[in-house]
Amino acid sequence: MPSVISSLLKAQISLTAPLLPALDLERQRKLQDTLASLGTRVAANRTVHRKAALPHCQAAWVFPRKGWVRGAVLYLHGGGYITGTLEHAQGYGAVIAVETGRAALCLGYRLAPEDPFPAALNDALDAYRLMLTRYPARDIALVGESAGGGLCFALALRLKQLGLPQPDKMVTLSPWVDLSQSLEACQAMGKDPVLSCEGLKQAAEYYLAGHPADDPLVSPLFGDLSGLPSGLIITGGDEILLAESREINSRLLLAGVSSTLHVEEGMWHVYPLYPVPEARAAQAMISEFLAVP
Repeated sequence: MPSVISSLLKAQISLTAPLLPALDLERQRKLQDTLASLGTRVAANRTVHRKAALPHCQAAWVFPRKGWVRGAVLYLHGGGYITGTLEHAQGYGAVIAVETGRAALCLGYRLAPEDPFPAALNDALDAYRLMLTRYPARDIALVGESAGGGLCFALALRLKQLGLPQPDKMVTLSPWVDLSQSLEACQAMGKDPVLSCEGLKQAAEYYLAGHPADDPLVSPLFGDLSGLPSGLIITGGDEILLAESREINSRLLLAGVSSTLHVEEGMWHVYPLYPVPEARAAQAMISEFLAVP
């Protein structure tokens, strides 16, 4: 059962949901950054940020101020491939860095519709290649939420295509892994205060720009998942993408990949990014999973 704090916050978020379809893309982007920044500023004074050079997008390293840095994380933000910025990514990336003791490379990948597929995937690949110049693959993990979670899976599939070494681990929060919405989860779920079926459809159209939605590099649910890194999937019990998390977890296990799915009942899309007790519990799971021996 959700905490009182979560129930109150969920009600507040729900008040903004009817406004989203009426907003133009620029205003949606501003609102996304406002919502995504909740609870992430707590790590601001506990990290050091350094710009990273990538050919087509902005990126920054985030290092914890205290302790030895052991290993690294590539953090890919959500936002349906159409919203989200480097500042957004640095917010939760800083939390990951502080809680795990890893360096976090945060990516402000290119967005659709200005830059549709494969721009975001190419940016993620460039970032991973940069990480390999500083860390062995066994010390790297991928972390992403929503579209960023789907991008983590897509990147792992692309690495397999190219014969590049896989990262050691992968954490995805409410990953969006089926842009075709083939599971018809929208018809079954109606309690998510963050996502809407209409919003997902519009974002997919922008990102795909006519590209087939069943391509595994945009919808990893349809890919050959064998050989991917061991993973932790965290999702809310009241969100539209719950069916996708359950399905890709099942397919990972069938492919012989070590995967753990945690469903927090009564919670919404990417709830670990919000200042609620359930988020702290989720972060503890993430920190334990990403602990470097």
